[in-house]
This record gives sequence, structure tokens and C-alpha cells, in this order.
Amino acid sequence: GAGSGRSKMAAGGAADAQARFGHSVKGLLTEKVTSCGTDVIALTKQVLKGSRSAELLGQAARNMVMQEDAILHSEDSLRKMAIITTHLQYQQEAIQKNVERSSNLQDQLSHLLK
Repeated sequence: GAGSGRSKMAAGGAADAQARFGHSVKGLLTEKVTSCGTDVIALTKQVLKGSRSAELLGQAARNMVMQEDAILHSEDSLRKMAIITTHLQYQQEAIQKNVERSSNLQDQLSHLLK
């Protein structure tokens, strides 16, 4: 009789241990699911941040291209202005020579008319 009582207690103890094990497994699973969810949220935030920075990089690249165009246009304008300046200098020199010649002619005329 005494042996059967022990086996009942042993069976009861085993069932108890199994229940405890089930609880701890459920607890671990819940923890894992929670941490996994947290990781997914963090990853999503990171991806969104990455796509935002890619967007910003694209915008910066477009701005640089626009700046480059503006700089090239300015360079072109400066080159044209330099050419115009050279032409104006030639014209100024020619005008000065003509003025000198005409003053020489005036001197010669005044000598003749005396």
C-alpha cells in the first residue's frame, strides 16, 4: 500500500514540475516576442531614417549640380566680359591716337593761318 502512495506523489510532483516548466516556457516566449517586436520597431525606424538621409543626399546632389551650372554660366559670362573689355581698350587707344592726330592737325592749321 505504501508504494502506491509514493507513486501518486511522484506523479503529482512531475505534473507540478511540468506546469512550472510550461509557465517558464510561456514567459520566455512572451519575452522573446516582445524583444523581437522592439527590434522590428527599431529596424523600421532605422530604415526610415536611412531613406530620409538618402533623400537629403539626393537633394544635396541636385543642389550641387545647380550650383555647378551657375558657376559654369558665370565663368562663361566673365570670359565674354574680358573679351569686351579688351575690345574697348583697343577702341580707346584708337580714339586717343585720333585725338592726338587732330590736335597735331589743328596746330599745323593755326601755323598756316598766321
